[in-house]
Amino acid sequence: MQLKCVIVDDEPLAIEVLESYVGKVERLQLVGTFRNAISAFDFIQTNEVDLIFLDIQMPKLTGIDFLKTLKNPPKVIFTTAFREYALEGYELEVSDYLLKPISFERFLKSISKVFDDSENRKSIQVGSNGADEEPFVYFKVDKRMVKIRLNDILIIESIKDYVKVKTLEKEIVTHQQISYLEHKLPEEKFLRIHRSFIVAIDKIDAFSATEVEISKKYVPIGRNYKIDVIERLSQNTL
Repeated sequence: MQLKCVIVDDEPLAIEVLESYVGKVERLQLVGTFRNAISAFDFIQTNEVDLIFLDIQMPKLTGIDFLKTLKNPPKVIFTTAFREYALEGYELEVSDYLLKPISFERFLKSISKVFDDSENRKSIQVGSNGADEEPFVYFKVDKRMVKIRLNDILIIESIKDYVKVKTLEKEIVTHQQISYLEHKLPEEKFLRIHRSFIVAIDKIDAFSATEVEISKKYVPIGRNYKIDVIERLSQNTL
């Protein structure tokens, strides 16, 4: 299976280098190149894109600000000449950070991370065995697929490239990205309240402007999530 990718960079030479690298990898399909983020935004809204090679410092709109505008962003690899942006890139859950000039060897290493993550998406399967059974999820744990009922999940916590799923009875750890789970799980039942936490809405016992309480556990509300979280939880407030 090929990953459809685009290149967003205001430097023609940088685009040319990445185009040549992409052309050498059979599992990558280049579907567009853009000199600014605004043009890329319009394309991504109407076309299937699995991966963006994204420069950070660009006119009109930086790569970081552009990424923040995408509601359900594809995988992103930052490409930049400025090392100081690395930390912010990882906070935005990008797949990797390539420092220019980019060698083909380093490019391949970065792409391998994306391919590995795409394979890991198969480690979660949401389903039901019929109308009488509650919806459930299979998580890959070691070499087994472990069944967890959606109604049993309390908290999902991100730990680097893994997530910890907590229920009343147990905890499991699986190799997965929390951003993928956020979009895979039903949004009417689960809410992301922090870049490291997703919670089951109906399991929340209490909340404030800074945290929620679930089964005597206190989970922080992230600064960037606060407005949406409070608005969502306040819908049932008397």
